Amino acid sequence: MSKTPLDKIQKLLEYNIPIKLSDKIPEKWEKIGNIAIIKLPSELYKYKSAIGKVYAQVLDCKTVLNDISGITGEYRVPHVEILYGKKDTETIHKENKIIYRLDPQKIMFSSGNMDERIRMATISNKKETVVDLFAGIGYFTLPIAVYSKPKKIYACEKNPVAFNYLKQNITLNNVNSIVEPLKGDNRKIAPKNVADRVIMGYFGKTNEFISTAINCLKNNCGIIHYHDKFPQENIPDKPLEIIKDSANKFNKQIKLLQYKQIKKYAPGINHYVFDIKLVEKWKK
Repeated sequence: MSKTPLDKIQKLLEYNIPIKLSDKIPEKWEKIGNIAIIKLPSELYKYKSAIGKVYAQVLDCKTVLNDISGITGEYRVPHVEILYGKKDTETIHKENKIIYRLDPQKIMFSSGNMDERIRMATISNKKETVVDLFAGIGYFTLPIAVYSKPKKIYACEKNPVAFNYLKQNITLNNVNSIVEPLKGDNRKIAPKNVADRVIMGYFGKTNEFISTAINCLKNNCGIIHYHDKFPQENIPDKPLEIIKDSANKFNKQIKLLQYKQIKKYAPGINHYVFDIKLVEKWKK
């Protein structure tokens, strides 16, 4: 019976940490390109160099990072430290034949969103214009551009570090003719009255950007992919109420196409996406 990577890690660490702490060894990790990220319990900090080396060896990574306190701030910057390996943590991550260049010390990349990135790859079509209000390094922009090949994608991003990687990734994936990167606050720079579809791939105060999304849509009608985190008992009523209130200001009605849970965020709170269509109020 072949051993799993975790089996190998646990076996190698038998000689590096006290046996009483063996059950504290992280059983999960995030691997982004050739960078691994683990969350090390405080009891193991004394042995962090040895632990980092073993994870690097087993997972074939140049660097192992410790997730200190998750993602923080408006730009959702990771708070991490190097446990082992090279200080240069820029890497190339490949997923669903999409190439992402990024630095996991500076930019988040969640494997928990992979299914949604794959779903979004074929959500559009060659006749559409798309606006991605929170493009990041191209999480959703790139799959849509590569697989759906819409007429145009306007990719808005405020974080200068993410925007730099977004521009590089557009070139790496050969979609310069489709994607136009726009730097700045989407409330100021997003094009109006152009989109058939708007991506709102952000959570935390996403409701503050609904009017911006509606203004992007042609005649304020079209599809919005609305992300946010909610207590599970509020699903689907609360998000629909929020979007409906905004749509009413534009004299539009909403139609729920579908919704899905992306991943768990905290006990009883999950990250969801809602596919919403805005139409004229007189249309059924």
